[in-house]
Amino acid sequence: MSEMKLAVMGAGGRMGQALVRAVHDIEGCVVAGGTEQAGSDLVGHDIGEVAGLGALGLALTDDPLALMACVDGILDFTAPAASNVFADFAAQARIVHVIGTTGFSLEQEQKLQAAARHATIIKAGNMSLGVNLATALVEQMAKSLDDSFDIEVVEMHHRHKVDAPSGTALMLGEAAARGRGVTLEDKAVRSRDGIVGERQRGDIGFATLRGGSVIGEHTVMFAGEGERIEITHIANDRAIFARGAVKAALWGRGKPPGLYSMKNVLGL
Repeated sequence: MSEMKLAVMGAGGRMGQALVRAVHDIEGCVVAGGTEQAGSDLVGHDIGEVAGLGALGLALTDDPLALMACVDGILDFTAPAASNVFADFAAQARIVHVIGTTGFSLEQEQKLQAAARHATIIKAGNMSLGVNLATALVEQMAKSLDDSFDIEVVEMHHRHKVDAPSGTALMLGEAAARGRGVTLEDKAVRSRDGIVGERQRGDIGFATLRGGSVIGEHTVMFAGEGERIEITHIANDRAIFARGAVKAALWGRGKPPGLYSMKNVLGL
């Protein structure tokens, strides 16, 4: 089979550049283009030079629809509204759409589900192998421990992150809720301030920290009487997410339309 032609949406950003480098380095795929927002100074610049690879002979474009007509798949770590637009375009082109974007509203999630009737969409709050294995462990632990163990999810990211809790924190919280046989919507506590009263049995709490250049740190605590179990994942390099996204795209090639996750990709 020929190399999979992949395009990177938002290729000029930090994550976009990491994605371009990952596609360039991984066998079975090739960088086939990338986009930036209309009006960006990077439009027209060589995608390889922007990513620090040297010239690849491919100029960044602000026309995603035209680009998708020429590729087998796209990698998208942009913003929810943009990802919805890209999903519609990917559905028209019948290509693979890998989404690492977080912070979707319920309405935006529903739009992705509609697009997945015609596009192969692989979406995850986190694309790293380690996080997805940690998620599986959290679900199993929540299933094994009763609600006398309190569950708290603590996450920290760099100062520029705009959504909270992070998509990964919510993914871990969802795993804990599944393990307990409850819904996260019913049990999540996302903020505590002032006299809030005692912790309710069965709650799943979230604490969000922001600062510096932290790429991503997540800990799920199971706090019982006299003991505490913690599952922690620390990301030191954005390349782990980029490599996972490329792995997802390669896995998705030839798969029927639908909305998949990294659990499908990894066989978890």
